[in-house]
This record gives sequence, C-alpha cells and structure tokens, in this order.
Amino acid sequence: MKTICKTCLLAAGILALGHSVTAQETEINDMTTPLHLLRPEYKVPYGDLTAEQVKTDIDWVFAYIEQHTPVRVLDANGKEVTDYRHIPHGATLDRGAFRIGSYEWGVTYQALLDAAEVTGDDRYKDYVVRRFKFLAEVAPGFRKLYEQYKDTDAQMEQILHPKALDDAGAMCCAMMKARIADPSLPLSDLIENYFAFIEHGQYRLPDGTFARHRPQHNTIWLDDMFMGVPSLAYRGIYKKEESTRYFNEAAKVSRQFIDRMFVPEKGLYRHGYVEGLAQHPTFHWARANGWAILTNCELLDALPEDHPDRPFLLEQLRRHIKGLAAYQSSEGFWHQLVDRSDSYLETSATAIYVYCIAHAINKGWIEGITYGPVAQLGWHAVSTQIKEGGQVDGTCVGTGMGFDPAFYYYRPANYQAAHGYGPVIWAGAEMIRLLGHWYPRTNDSGLHYYKVKQTNPSPLFYLTEDGQGEAVE
Repeated sequence: MKTICKTCLLAAGILALGHSVTAQETEINDMTTPLHLLRPEYKVPYGDLTAEQVKTDIDWVFAYIEQHTPVRVLDANGKEVTDYRHIPHGATLDRGAFRIGSYEWGVTYQALLDAAEVTGDDRYKDYVVRRFKFLAEVAPGFRKLYEQYKDTDAQMEQILHPKALDDAGAMCCAMMKARIADPSLPLSDLIENYFAFIEHGQYRLPDGTFARHRPQHNTIWLDDMFMGVPSLAYRGIYKKEESTRYFNEAAKVSRQFIDRMFVPEKGLYRHGYVEGLAQHPTFHWARANGWAILTNCELLDALPEDHPDRPFLLEQLRRHIKGLAAYQSSEGFWHQLVDRSDSYLETSATAIYVYCIAHAINKGWIEGITYGPVAQLGWHAVSTQIKEGGQVDGTCVGTGMGFDPAFYYYRPANYQAAHGYGPVIWAGAEMIRLLGHWYPRTNDSGLHYYKVKQTNPSPLFYLTEDGQGEAVE
C-alpha cells in the first residue's frame, strides 16, 4: 500500500471545503483543520467496490486452479492413457496441485456453477462439466481394476469407495446440482454411489446425527453438518418423488447439530461434541462455523417456503450472523478461533462468511443496510489474500478436532490448502450479485449500503424521503 502524505491530504481536505491555507496556519487543530476528513490508515481497502473488480479477482483464482487441476490419466510410466475402457494396472489420475474429487473441490465446483450463473461466464461451468464428465468416463475402468487387483489410484479410491462424509458429501451435492441444471450429464452412477454412503454407510447416532469414532467414540464434528445435510436437502430436489422425506431428514439432522453445538450466549458453534460427556470441548473454530452457516444457507435454499422447520432455521441463521458480525476484526477478517483475537486471521472462513452474509441479504433474510458493510469489508480483506498468480493465501490447512487452544492457534496456513479456493470464488460471485441491486457509498467517511443509487457527489449527505441523498450544507 502506497504511503500518502498526511499534510497533503489535510490541505486537499481544507481546500475542498472552500478554506484557504496560509503560511501562518501551520498548527493542525480543530480551528484550522476539518479533522473528520483525516484519512484513516486502513490495513485493507475500504469504501468503493465494483462488480468488475470482484470479477477480476475471481478470474485470477480461476486461471490458477484451471492450470493446476489437469484432466488426464497416466500409466505407470507417465504416458497419457486415452482409452478409458482399458486402463492399465498402476495408472493414476494426473496429479496437479489439488485433488479433483476431494470435498474441497466439491465446494469449488458448486462455487463455479454459481459464479457462471451470476456472471454469465461459461468458462466456470465448462470447467466443472469437463471434470465431472471425465470422472464419470474413467470410473468404470478404475472400478474394473479394483475388482481385479484390489487396489487403484488413491483419488479414484476416494470416489469409488468413500469411507467418510469428507469423501462423499460435497462432491455428491455438487454433482446433483450440476445434473439438476443439466439432466444430460452422465453422473447418475457416481451420484448414487456417493449418496448410498451418505444415507447408509456413514456412522450415525441413534437419532440419526452423523458422527465419528475419532478422536473419541461418538464424536460429532460440526464439519459433518455441511458434509451431510446439504446432500440430503438437494436429494429432495434431485428426487422430486421423495422430496418430503429428504427435506424432513435434512431439517431434522440440522436441528440436532444445532441443539448440541450452538452456544447461544456467543452466537457461535463449538467445533466438536462428544455424546455422553457433561462438559464438552468448546472451541469456536472459524471454518467449522463456516460449514455450519453454509449448511443453513444451503438448507434454506432447498426447502420449500412452507416447510414447518423453515422459520426456526431462518431465525437460527440470523442468530449466527449476528454472533459472527460481533467478532469481525478491524481488518475485515475473522480469526482462526472466532472469539479469540490473538489467534491468526484466516481466509477460508472469512470467505464463507462473506458468501453467506451476502447471500442472506440477497435472499431478503437479513437487512442489507445492517450487514452489507460487514460483507463488503470481509470481501476487501479476502481480496488482499489473492496473489497476482491467483493463489489464495492465509488458509488454514485441514484440521481435526482439538481439546486445547494451542491445537487451533498453531495450525499452519498456506496457499496450497485447497479449502480456500471454492469459498473465495463463491464469496466473489455473491458479492457481484449483491452489488447488482444494493449500492454501497461512503457517507461521512463510513461505508453504507443504500437501496437507491446515490448520485450526489458530496462526501456528507442525508437521505430524503425518495431515498436520494442531499448534501449537508
């Protein structure tokens, strides 16, 4: 960020108000200087934002991930395999920087589909379609290899034989969304394979809540709220004849996560819960709170307007957003542990919150006047972590469940963590949508959101009854 001469800014501010500066007026005080025009030394951009600027950021990220996620099968000698009906033993998917069948990339695919819809840029959708068609085309050959040799490429093993919700949930939801939009996509077999695990393969508590046996028996991870519930909800759209069953199941499981893991006095979720304990480890890990708020948005998007659980879920979303907004840092980011300001500022969670807050405004679930500046400040923060090459920096790596604060404080953050890319694209797409019908403007140096575009050039104005700004004399 360039250093700006404060004296020059002061002089410019004074002259802009019609004052003159003389050689004798060297002391800066309330009589000689309009101190409210002093420029703050923000650590991230503040104020103006256009859809074009956001689109440029998304394009940088997209160019990077497109370059580093190849779509090829290679034999044991590194030679490309083109006949997918006869894939040789030892063949693998080409290894780029990211796994194209991971849950992180399931999020990225969903973000790109949304970005294509918002911007009209078909490159984003084409990226998703090409990789989904590729996976569907190579899956039978790799399945045949596994049946014969009992081993296969690690990426394909995760797709063909999911062993956790991480393997199945986000990818299943992404493929269902893609196929709902385009029923011709040959994804049915992969979707059914994924969903069979979600519905019947994943361990659950007796009440149906998704759970794990690590690090303790009957541990509930907030991550699994996102890895399981949205797929249940979108199954209700994908299989319309069974919609009531799946909508009800998604809402039920979501409420069970909320009942156990939401901490009302803070408006935040704990990361983990161990069934049977009287005192639970309560660490408000940022990305887990991101998975929870994203689940709520996805569920509200999928459920019918008249679903009986909708009012509860909508109010829960509002409670969570209010809680999160209270902990946003001065730089626009949220902290790795949301309520601990000495933990580091984290990118992926900030991006998820930006998406969800902007999405809630766009849907009319929360007030844009109140929360638009929160989302925009968050986006400004995220944009500073997009490097010129398109890498997204400052993202916490994959994280288990901790029972002490040091575990979370010292998790590494790295641009190679795949968790940041989808959320950043999704946040950018939703900010473009937000900027299409809300109008941010600085008024008396503060960022404000308006329902009517303000054309008055004055930096200090009040709203008239017609919603237009009139300069303060």
